[in-house]
Amino acid sequence: VGLIKRTAEVDPADVQRRLADPADIDAQLLAADLEMLSGQVDEAFARLVGVVKRTSGDDRDRVRKHLLGLFDALPAEDPSLAKARRALSSALF
Repeated sequence: VGLIKRTAEVDPADVQRRLADPADIDAQLLAADLEMLSGQVDEAFARLVGVVKRTSGDDRDRVRKHLLGLFDALPAEDPSLAKARRALSSALF
């Protein structure tokens, strides 16, 4: 439900334009949400793991929490989930 609410009023073209600024964390989060909704699960996870790698402090924690929320959208046995969890763990440590 949170994923659908977050993207209900989003203009994908605007998000795409904002992605030109890699420091725009909100755009990265929205792009991952849109990717999840369109079935591009691996791309969404890879996007946010990449943001975790290049950020720190509060931004990093915010992205990590968002990613964990996206993990909850999939069944625990989903192979994409296992791969993304390993990538996140590697990015954090």
